[in-house]
Amino acid sequence: MKDKVVIITGASSGIGRSLASVYGDRGSKLVIASRNQQALEIVSDDLKKRGIDVLAVITDVSKEEDCRRLIGETMGKYGRIDILINNAGISMRALFQDAELEVIRRLMNTNFWGTVYCTKFALPHLIKTRGTIVGVISVAGHIGLPGRTGYSASKFAVRGFLDSLRIENLKTGLRVLVVAPGFTSSNIRRSALTANGTIQGETPRNEASMMSPNKVARRIYRAVKYHRRQLILTFIEGKLAVFMKQWFPRLVDWQAYIQMSKEPDSPFH
Repeated sequence: MKDKVVIITGASSGIGRSLASVYGDRGSKLVIASRNQQALEIVSDDLKKRGIDVLAVITDVSKEEDCRRLIGETMGKYGRIDILINNAGISMRALFQDAELEVIRRLMNTNFWGTVYCTKFALPHLIKTRGTIVGVISVAGHIGLPGRTGYSASKFAVRGFLDSLRIENLKTGLRVLVVAPGFTSSNIRRSALTANGTIQGETPRNEASMMSPNKVARRIYRAVKYHRRQLILTFIEGKLAVFMKQWFPRLVDWQAYIQMSKEPDSPFH
């Protein structure tokens, strides 16, 4: 990965920040993007102190023009793109019947349309380099999670979009990787939206037992390096659950219901 140009969205915290560190330490040239200017500057400064070549671009991926500008500034500085990692995302926690439609719309605009916008503008450059597009979804992109209807819908949509894009480019050399982490210790639950669109704040789950962002980032790095097309992380909540969904869908539905209902202040019981 030395001297490869890597764009990472949602790079100001969690998995995105860890990905920047992993790729930077291996000699990649980084373009890190986030809508949180202060947090992004902190990450950028840390990377530069370690001698890593990095360009920070304030980007709200839900805005088409921000994504166009992200790709434009990348090409302006480096003249090429080798890897695009669509990592930016937000979550929610509310019953659909209680959630305002604007909450669902915000989830789709960031998680789905953010991936579509960045991919659309980067695609011609990635085809030239026979590069890689990565979509970071979730196990919720394979299994519907109650209380996260908008989140699951957006992640299912990203998976369908990228799977289709991979087939369209079977002859161009473009590679597409869809990554489904299980529950990961990150800020996504703290910033999750409630039924009326306010920020949840405290996470309802025990973060200590979850996979760390650093471990997820290292696994994604290896999957890109070895040209994987799919990566499902964690065994019980990830690989086993996805496998069981194919053969015992009702059982998995009930297990998902039971697990989500055990959360403190669960919206359903």
